[in-house]
Amino acid sequence: MLRSMYAGISGMRGFQTKLDVVGNNIANVNTSGFKKGRVTFQDMMSQTMSGAQAPTTIRGGINPSQVGLGSQVGSIDNIQTQGNRQTTNRTLDMALEGDGMFVLGRGLDASDDVDMQASDISFSRSGNFYLDDDGYIVNPNGLYLLGEGATADANGDMALSGDLSRIQIPANAASFSIAADGTVNYVDENNNVQVAGQIRLASFSNPGGLQKSGSNTFQLTNNSGVFTDDGVFNNLADLVIPESNGSASVVSGALEMSNVDLAEEFTEMITAQRGFQANTRIITTSDEILQELVNLKR
Repeated sequence: MLRSMYAGISGMRGFQTKLDVVGNNIANVNTSGFKKGRVTFQDMMSQTMSGAQAPTTIRGGINPSQVGLGSQVGSIDNIQTQGNRQTTNRTLDMALEGDGMFVLGRGLDASDDVDMQASDISFSRSGNFYLDDDGYIVNPNGLYLLGEGATADANGDMALSGDLSRIQIPANAASFSIAADGTVNYVDENNNVQVAGQIRLASFSNPGGLQKSGSNTFQLTNNSGVFTDDGVFNNLADLVIPESNGSASVVSGALEMSNVDLAEEFTEMITAQRGFQANTRIITTSDEILQELVNLKR
């Protein structure tokens, strides 16, 4: 059979995958914190018709002759660029300006003992948070926002505890606010400003290596860049304070929108469509050649 037919099939498969990624990007154009995907291609193994020959005293060298066998998907990348900011004027809507991700936890008990494996935590750039019935800050799926907790000092005033925990706003709080460095303050029944905790961020050397797990969250992988030394997420040293060491600042009253550019996606869609059509034409032409070969018997 003709090599060109199988090369055309491989090209069609690749552009189908590209269209799948483009379609997912367009579908999430209005998803807060969404990071777009990108497909890259690689050529497949080539069949060597004749190898290279070194030059001799009487003749020059000869280059190799190879026929390519098609293309394949090289990678599907997560593009972790900053999305546009949308103002909402809602206190629990938080956008990150810069590098870093919110840390979300699950399976925490009443003692608030945070000693979780990597599978118990997830990360997100989507900052639409809410308060549950106990006053804890949670995401739409009920995952707790983690940071430095607060405890009462000798005078009964709240101060940062130095421990990693959930962030809770008391039921008697008249109002609350979130500073750029992640500090969560509230006004108690005596009109005194108290601290409820401080949001901490996770920083990765390779955020593109994170794995999407749905619901605007990411999971750790072996190539995302280790942010904890022992594999157990249990202390504040694993996280960074917003606005420190090059990390992002927290913008309350705003959301980071998707980084999808519709003009770019439509252009990529047209490219994928034409590439798919060109590869189908290769298969059609190869089929016509095979038909001519079969007709030689007549």
